[in-house]
Amino acid sequence: MRESNRIVGLLLHKLDDIIKPGISTYTINKFADELIRNEGGEPAFKGYTIPGLPPFPAAICSSPNSCIVHGIPSKKQLLQEGDIIGIDVGVYKNGFYGDAAKTFQVGEISDKAVALMAITKEALRRGIAQARDGARVGDISHAIGSYVTSQGYFIADDLTGHGIGTSLHEDPVVPNIGRKGKGPRLKKGMTIAIEPMVNIGTNRVIENGWEFYVADGTLSAHFEHTILITENEAELLTEY
Repeated sequence: MRESNRIVGLLLHKLDDIIKPGISTYTINKFADELIRNEGGEPAFKGYTIPGLPPFPAAICSSPNSCIVHGIPSKKQLLQEGDIIGIDVGVYKNGFYGDAAKTFQVGEISDKAVALMAITKEALRRGIAQARDGARVGDISHAIGSYVTSQGYFIADDLTGHGIGTSLHEDPVVPNIGRKGKGPRLKKGMTIAIEPMVNIGTNRVIENGWEFYVADGTLSAHFEHTILITENEAELLTEY
């Protein structure tokens, strides 16, 4: 798990220097695919299937502005000054999966975009702080959701974190809103992916094939780490 997640963290770190105005999401995807393979991994998202949709075609999900998650890279999609873009990436290596996401700014961005990214990153930090042996999934969910709503932002409907290990998505489901003290109990040695997806204008989402958008067209941000549950602070497996 540490090795597959190391590659995820490395890629998201390297993208800081790649993501600039004028680059296409296709080019970002090509860079990601090559780095993953050069590190001995395989892109976990490429070819991933769910019922009713064609296999996912890329190594990353590239989700700009009002696209919450699962955006498909394209040669036609060129990033503009002032955009924000969520990049979600999974890696498979030696039988285990890694998964994380980060929202990047493209050049100079608006104050409201800066604030959204800061709130989402802090929500992730608060969720991770609750994750330890003997706690419950609801402790994570409540920490994320109560903070986001207290700041006047919205948790995207029906999009959650998840267990991860020998499969990309495993139990338990890790919602971004919930009740303290409820849900499955966390145990030392478990690995889970925590991923708040936070919108400015509404919790409602619109699905378009793989892609999820904020229903009112406002901005969304996404940060995710895969973590290891320990007796004390969780270990961030995807931290560079």
